[in-house]
Amino acid sequence: MPRRLVKRLAEAVHTYRHRWYLRVFGRHITDSRLWSLKRNTITGAFGAGIAIAFVPLPVHTLLAVVVALSRRLNLPVLLASTWICNPLTVVPLYLGAYRLGAWLLRYRPRPFAFEMSWHWLESGLGPKWKPFLFGCLVCAIVFGLAGRWVAELIWRAATMRKYRARRARRSSR
Repeated sequence: MPRRLVKRLAEAVHTYRHRWYLRVFGRHITDSRLWSLKRNTITGAFGAGIAIAFVPLPVHTLLAVVVALSRRLNLPVLLASTWICNPLTVVPLYLGAYRLGAWLLRYRPRPFAFEMSWHWLESGLGPKWKPFLFGCLVCAIVFGLAGRWVAELIWRAATMRKYRARRARRSSR
């Protein structure tokens, strides 16, 4: 199923590559490695997507495309894995990153009360930005590497299971 979906997406990109919204990327968007289903491109894209999810700015998609183009990682997997940080999970992820950063920097976590005002940005966010950004950086590195490692282990286990089943069928003939 995923193989057919990715192939269909790659064909669509090749078909529409001359449209104005894809012309920006030039010939890079049709690079076969961006649509490849090889282990290194998939696991690397998954880990990079998780790391990008911890960037505390709303630029996940743009950053994912830039990383995929520059590192030649699987673009659909990279874009999909950035959605670990979605509207339902953004608060727990960033609150956990803030608390981890505060713990590592030995800050005492302060209660968080959000207001949509300039005064809150100056006084409420001021003492919290250092532990928050440091926590996001640490979480991006740790969870990005762990995501790649777990995806690698799952991929290898699935490949090994498929190999053993094929070998057992051949030996039973």
